[in-house]
Amino acid sequence: MKRDQAISLLRTYIKNERMLNHCLASEAVMRALAARLGQDQDKWGLAGLLHDLDVELVNADPRSHGLETARILTEQGVDPEIVDAIRMHNEEATGQERTTRFQHALAAGETVTGLIVATTLVYPERKLSVVRPQSVIKRMKEKAFAASVRRESILECEKAGVPLEEFVGIAISAMSGISDQLGL
Repeated sequence: MKRDQAISLLRTYIKNERMLNHCLASEAVMRALAARLGQDQDKWGLAGLLHDLDVELVNADPRSHGLETARILTEQGVDPEIVDAIRMHNEEATGQERTTRFQHALAAGETVTGLIVATTLVYPERKLSVVRPQSVIKRMKEKAFAASVRRESILECEKAGVPLEEFVGIAISAMSGISDQLGL
């Protein structure tokens, strides 16, 4: 599946602009992680872009989120490795644990975007350009800050092969590259 097809599919299923921005941010982070880890940037970017395709369809139900996306993407003929990583980004729906670098990277990459956005929004400038990895990591330790963000998922960056501080720096840089699209 080409990116323009993926964007069209995404806009068919997702209407919430913030959720679309989250998908774009996840795509940017996954492309940057793929570059860092010597993986296929298009493949990893597509996984980031489409990972929440069914979120509105299933009302973000953690028992089914990701499974509908896997079904839709399989019907579209999307690479099974992408479908698997997307299906596994929500372990609760599968009842299985993530085991591959791709699965860990997607879980960490898509999750860190929420913490980065929340950190950005506490700055008076509300711009990604002022956010530093240490600030995000400090906020990560505050359980009440962005409480819905699963810290354990972010820490899976290390299972993917990237230390936390470097991972957060990569993610901030990747998101900064599309800051105009994200409104940050």
